[in-house]
Amino acid sequence: MGKVHLDPQGFSLAGASALDDIGPHNPVESSAMIATPARPFADPAVVAEIDRLRRELHAVILAHFYQEPAIQDVADHVGDSLYLAQQAAATDAEVIVFAGVHFMAETAKILNPDKLVLVPDLTAGCSLADGCPAEAFAAWLAGYPDHKVVSYINCSAATKALSDIICTSSNAVRVVESFPPDQPLVFAPDRFLGRWVAKETGRPLVLWPGSCEVHEVFSAIRLEELREAHPDAVVAAHPECPEIILDQADHVGSTSSILAFARRTPAREIIVVTEAGILHQMQKENPDKALIPAPGADETCSCNLCPHMRKNTIAKLLACMRDRSPELTVDPALGRRAVVPLDRMLALSRQSPA
Repeated sequence: MGKVHLDPQGFSLAGASALDDIGPHNPVESSAMIATPARPFADPAVVAEIDRLRRELHAVILAHFYQEPAIQDVADHVGDSLYLAQQAAATDAEVIVFAGVHFMAETAKILNPDKLVLVPDLTAGCSLADGCPAEAFAAWLAGYPDHKVVSYINCSAATKALSDIICTSSNAVRVVESFPPDQPLVFAPDRFLGRWVAKETGRPLVLWPGSCEVHEVFSAIRLEELREAHPDAVVAAHPECPEIILDQADHVGSTSSILAFARRTPAREIIVVTEAGILHQMQKENPDKALIPAPGADETCSCNLCPHMRKNTIAKLLACMRDRSPELTVDPALGRRAVVPLDRMLALSRQSPA
């Protein structure tokens, strides 16, 4: 098992954002639950107008699995961070409309500096990206001058620019294994993903102490209760979850990996331990299976919903296309530095596995 060193001089995350605009969390129940988002479908007139604007702008709409179902259903491409980065790099569209959080759209702009990148809500951020500010990260890295830096894509352009290569949860193991065995590595900003990668690869990793405010609050006790209530269910968890959660999982992987697991498992019930937006695609692909969203520790909020992802709505998506705003921009000089580790990741992804 790979050793993990969590540097005590690292920087703590800010407190979790409020979830005031999200409804109450469903308690653990004895029967399978399907999370029902507030806006499961778009008005046909809204969809028609989005389609018209898509043609007028020569635009492509990219959406993450954690977006509300209405947005997923109108997108040209729906996927995880790796897939969406690949689609952004390959598109010939003149305009990229990115329904996700800030770092995702920023990645698309870095890969397409001459294209217009629009976002439904410019304030849709990420606790991981916010918890690893570039200046603090650079000061911390000064203590590890002989280390190469592997940064999770959930970080800012400025943090990417300090990195040797970027990874996603889909390819983090492969990225780490691409370095010689004796090469010391720093992994940032998600310590839980880093610990899982260290365990999978047997590599020692120095971890920046960041975490996702959604995945870190899943309750191990309540998950165990849910498993007892559904003894035939399998558990699929995202590696951003704490180790105490991952130890209960039958499958650990990225959102795309969880979707693939759901398709191939013979189990008829699946407990899903990641942001609940993924349930939309999972249910479309597995209409005969019961999907059970794992609860957080706090019953007063929907802690399995990302408050940042939920800032985007189908109405905001339409408005940003209509108004050509908000536009996401990246300083060109910063973009030229940040694209280097991104290109390394994309090049590694194009190679056939050894």
